[in-house]
Amino acid sequence: FSNGRDVDGYQRFLASTEKIFKAGMALLDTPFPTWSSMLRVLPDLVRLRADRSVAAYVDQFISEPRLKQVFSFHPLLVGGNPFRASAIYALIHTLEQQWGVWFAMGGTGALVQGLAQLFVDLGGSIRLNSEVAAIQVDRTKRRTTGVQLVSGEQLPADIVVCNGDVSQAMRTLVPEWARPRMSDKRIANYRYSMSLFVIYFGTNKQYPDTAHHEILMGPRYRALLEDIFERKVLAQDFSLYLHRPTATDPSLAPPGHDCWYVLSPVPHLGGKIDWATTSPRYRDRIMHFLEDNYLPDLQAHIVSERVVDPRYFAGTLNSYLGSAFGPEPTLLQSAYLRPHNQAQDIPNLYFCGAGTHPGAGLPGVIASGKIVADLIGPAL
Repeated sequence: FSNGRDVDGYQRFLASTEKIFKAGMALLDTPFPTWSSMLRVLPDLVRLRADRSVAAYVDQFISEPRLKQVFSFHPLLVGGNPFRASAIYALIHTLEQQWGVWFAMGGTGALVQGLAQLFVDLGGSIRLNSEVAAIQVDRTKRRTTGVQLVSGEQLPADIVVCNGDVSQAMRTLVPEWARPRMSDKRIANYRYSMSLFVIYFGTNKQYPDTAHHEILMGPRYRALLEDIFERKVLAQDFSLYLHRPTATDPSLAPPGHDCWYVLSPVPHLGGKIDWATTSPRYRDRIMHFLEDNYLPDLQAHIVSERVVDPRYFAGTLNSYLGSAFGPEPTLLQSAYLRPHNQAQDIPNLYFCGAGTHPGAGLPGVIASGKIVADLIGPAL
């Protein structure tokens, strides 16, 4: 800390975020199907001044500009602009302070495999390579009757749960006449999170001085976020998240090797960036930056590499506009105002995942699954 005032401010910041955490976590796995359910929590939201942005909230306590970035960037982890995301997301700071940042040995893939195995152990059946072409809806009853696969096969169902991107699933799988409260126009009117540019790579050299998690902030903060979220242009500068999981789990790479990814927040496909031509150049800029500043001789030691840009999120992950996190986590797109876990017009159709309540990030996505499980339980 650069001054005693910020030391005192940080202590007050910690105490304040703990109050937000206690209130916010109580809402994490609570559904908001009606306006009345939203009205019940409004007093808490007003008391916590959830109408403020995270950046404005931090400004109350911290004066040094770089420290402001350190304590306000967290909404980016769930797709939010710190200058627009509700101050309720300051709870992430308390979450990390009290419980730390955890990593599953074997990587995120190990979590996926563990959840899949649990599902099978509980009697579920997983069908892979079975792309869904349509969620079928009975015109008279306004209920889903199952799904149709691209192959033409019909799978009847009493209840359908979709864990894909809710905006894109509604647009492409559910007929618009069946969803007047989630029309194409309403879907288009949401503000969507940024996309991501990610380089996965492996090196035949280890870099032991690099931590598991590195946040590399660029020279601009608010202006860069405005480029990404508002102007939707690719700036000449960038901020990066550098991930070296072999710092914690060496089994992820052969002996003497490291595995990595580096992530740059970028505009979603609502901008006019030609990623076919831009992607290779942007990759080179990032890798040269890492080599010049953090990882000496990096490119001479790369033995594997894969690049992901917004086209992957749109084309492979079926994410609307290639957004990586669904609708932005603003106050006016939270709780009841976010796409619902239970479709408003089709009562036996449910959604979980980043695009619905409570939002993106692993805790939010898991909580959305719990919400849906609790909602459908009485119907089974």
